[in-house]
Amino acid sequence: MEKRYSEYSYEELRREVAQLTEKAQKAEQMGMINEYAVYERKVVMAKAYMLDPEDFKAKAAYQIEGDPGHTFHIDYLNGVFAWGYRINLTGKAASDKEEALPISMLGKEVQE
Repeated sequence: MEKRYSEYSYEELRREVAQLTEKAQKAEQMGMINEYAVYERKVVMAKAYMLDPEDFKAKAAYQIEGDPGHTFHIDYLNGVFAWGYRINLTGKAASDKEEALPISMLGKEVQE
């Protein structure tokens, strides 16, 4: 049975990210888009466990990596997931539904 990322040491996570990144690159080169997407998502999750959730604050907004048109307003944190809403450039919520993002998808804190 495989270990969960929460059970990995920092060094194990670092190695996992390197291996997954290599696999993703190979899948992309071979044109296997679905496989590439799976590996990229695993990289995001592994990186989330390498970060400290204490570095992120509830009721704050952060840039979203790969989505310059939105910021993410955190309502609360649960483990390595930030729960809240995407806010578009006009300052409105992109959706009425709350969503969770791994903290590794969040960039710098922004002023609202």
